[in-house]
Amino acid sequence: MTIVNTALLALAALFWGVSGGIGGMLIADGWDPYVVSFYRGAIGLLFVLVWLILRPRGSGFANRRLWFWSAVAGVGVAGNFSLYFFSISKVGVSVAAPLMYCAPVFVYLLSFGFKIESPTRLKWAAIGVVIVGIVLLTRVYEVDVSGITPIGIGAGLLAGLCYAVFIFGFKFAARQGSPQAILVIAFAVLVCLLIWPADINQIVAVLSTPDWPLFMSLGVLGAGLSFILYIVGLYYTVPTVASIVAMIEPVAASLFGVLILNENLIALQILGMALILVAVTTLSVYSSGGRPVYNLTS
Repeated sequence: MTIVNTALLALAALFWGVSGGIGGMLIADGWDPYVVSFYRGAIGLLFVLVWLILRPRGSGFANRRLWFWSAVAGVGVAGNFSLYFFSISKVGVSVAAPLMYCAPVFVYLLSFGFKIESPTRLKWAAIGVVIVGIVLLTRVYEVDVSGITPIGIGAGLLAGLCYAVFIFGFKFAARQGSPQAILVIAFAVLVCLLIWPADINQIVAVLSTPDWPLFMSLGVLGAGLSFILYIVGLYYTVPTVASIVAMIEPVAASLFGVLILNENLIALQILGMALILVAVTTLSVYSSGGRPVYNLTS
């Protein structure tokens, strides 16, 4: 079972990484990042609805707190999807993915503020290393860097912050009901939020575009199967293993950007990416109680 659940986590992380690349392809074809995010969440909603129908027990729909915290999770995932793809449109997949992967840093900072997690020298040092990695990855030390804009960098980091909001919303909602019920509410909130800023003409055009298979792949891999596989896999996987396996996502996304989308990374950017991945994984492994503070099942 341990091997099986670790494989589920690895598949989820791989799917998330590939979905970033697919989103990059759609954006390069002229699709609006909000439209791309909308369809990722809408298709994901269909999958979790089926999951809920198959496993309806313990949903918790009668609990108001479930609705509130699930809605908070929905706001977080809507911001995460849209800001991530907006960041991709400005700085590329290979830079946006590691920036978004900084999400655990924001989770820790919020946890420090809410007294959920105790700050230590190791944790502050790891956060400092992440900041150094971000500087190297984004090349902000240079006056003019082609293809990397401050708004793209900010969007990537905010995508990580929104993911932290999703994590906290999900964790509090999980005390009130089932994961499938939470995700149904969260993705429904996402759809309602993103239909407003998205280009309605493009939303309709997707239904008859030759790019429809890419949209379907994005929704299935980036939200439908991946969230289900990740949550199921977490229940019986050692937290340390789960934290290391999660590194597959930004690595896969960055490799997709370099190999498929012909994006370029210099040596210092690769070093920055490595610093971010190692530091974030360290934060995951050495959290209080031995279980990552951003683990959905803790």
